Amino acid sequence: MSTTTRGRPRSFDRDAALEQALRLFWARGYEATSIGDLTAAMGIGAPSLYAAFGDKTTLFKEAVQSFGAKYGDFMARALAEEPTAEAAMRRTLREAAVEYTRPDCPRGCLVISAGINTNSGEVADMLRELRSRNLGLFMERIQADMDSGVLVTEDDASTLARYVGTVMQGMSQAARDGASRAELEKVAELAMYGWGRAR
Repeated sequence: MSTTTRGRPRSFDRDAALEQALRLFWARGYEATSIGDLTAAMGIGAPSLYAAFGDKTTLFKEAVQSFGAKYGDFMARALAEEPTAEAAMRRTLREAAVEYTRPDCPRGCLVISAGINTNSGEVADMLRELRSRNLGLFMERIQADMDSGVLVTEDDASTLARYVGTVMQGMSQAARDGASRAELEKVAELAMYGWGRAR
């Protein structure tokens, strides 16, 4: 196997550096995080950052992908593993309460909060698209249960999906404002009570 590489080999752990960038974006948001902040947190110089990750926006996009794989996949698991849309929504909200208040991570959800007040249309559009995609997954699962007769409600799938997505956004902000896991778990249960009342 050839081990030849072009240029000078990197002298840092790329994955560890990316994790530090991810956490900084998660805690501060895209706009409030400067290149200087990133290089300090990642333990590398600006030239190394640009060589390994590209510009700030490119680095942020990779950080968001990493976030989804490491911290944001609980929703997809719930949708895949639970037998009904209602069970999947309940589990998603319950696990959001846990994930948004993890003591070893910044609070809330990076995809929900990192683009607030950004001047970058590219970043705002990307995060909006990710949130919309999640709503689409909710809607597809809910519609499938409605079509099969498992879920009977006067509301449409889009409204119910938006309801769950809005609750999650509120839970994320509440976590950033200091809400505890127990408080958010109660919110999740109340939200599902509202779901049941919609029938």
